[in-house]
Amino acid sequence: MKTFVITGAASGIGAATKAQLDAAGHRTISLDIQHADIVADLATAEGRQAAIEQVIASAETIDGLVCCAGLGVTAPSAEMIVAVNYYGVMDLIHGLTEHLARQDGAAITVIGSFAATQQVHQPDALSLALLENDANAVSTALSNIAGPHVAYSASKYAVTVASRRLVRVLGKQGVRINIIAPGAVATPLHQASLNDPTFGQAVKNFVSPLGAHTDPNHIASLVSYIHSEAASFMHGSVLFVDGGMDAMLRPTQF
Repeated sequence: MKTFVITGAASGIGAATKAQLDAAGHRTISLDIQHADIVADLATAEGRQAAIEQVIASAETIDGLVCCAGLGVTAPSAEMIVAVNYYGVMDLIHGLTEHLARQDGAAITVIGSFAATQQVHQPDALSLALLENDANAVSTALSNIAGPHVAYSASKYAVTVASRRLVRVLGKQGVRINIIAPGAVATPLHQASLNDPTFGQAVKNFVSPLGAHTDPNHIASLVSYIHSEAASFMHGSVLFVDGGMDAMLRPTQF
C-alpha cells in the first residue's frame, strides 16, 4: 500500500484519481478547498503553507503527490488562476520534496494542460515572470494581460517548464516528476467553461480528432500507471491526453 496526496480531489480529475487509488488499496489524503481530508485554500500563500504542514502531520512518508487542483477561465480573477495553477503546484512540490524523498520510488504527477503549447514559441511576459520568480513582474504582467485565457495558458506553460526543470534535483533525491497535459475533459471545470457567455463558444469549437472530450477516469488511469513500477524510468515527460489536438496543430514538434 502506498500513500498519495491528491490536490483538487473533491471533483473532476482529482476525484477520479482518488477513487482509482482507493480502489487499488492505497491510502489517499485528499486536499481541496472543501470536502477533503485537508481543507486548504491554494490560492493564498498562507493556505499553501497550511496544506504542506497538514500533509506532513498526516503521514510520516508519502509515496506520491498528484497535483490536480486548478482553475480555468471562469475563475474570479487572473491572479487566482495563477495562484492555484502555478504557485499551488510549485509551492507544494518544494514543500513536500523532502517528505517524498524519504520513500523509495516516490513520484510527482502534475496535471498541466494542452493549452501550455500555446506558449511554446514565444512565452509571454506572465510565463517568463513566473519562471523567473519575479513577483513584481508577475503583478505587472497580470495587469496587462488580455484576459483569463492568457493567464490560464501562461500558468500551465510555466508550471510545465518549472516541473521539467526539477528533473536533476529531484532525480538526485530519488523522486520522479511527470506532467500530464489533458485536452478537454468532462469535469465541472470544463462544464463551467462551456456555460460561460464569453468563452463558451470557443470551448465548444475545441474538438480534437477523437472528439470533444474525454473522461476523468482516463486521466486517472494514466496517473496510476505513472506511479507504478512499470513507469519507474519515466521522468520529466509531458504526456498529452488530448485526442490528438497537439499532434494535429503541431505535427513537427514533440
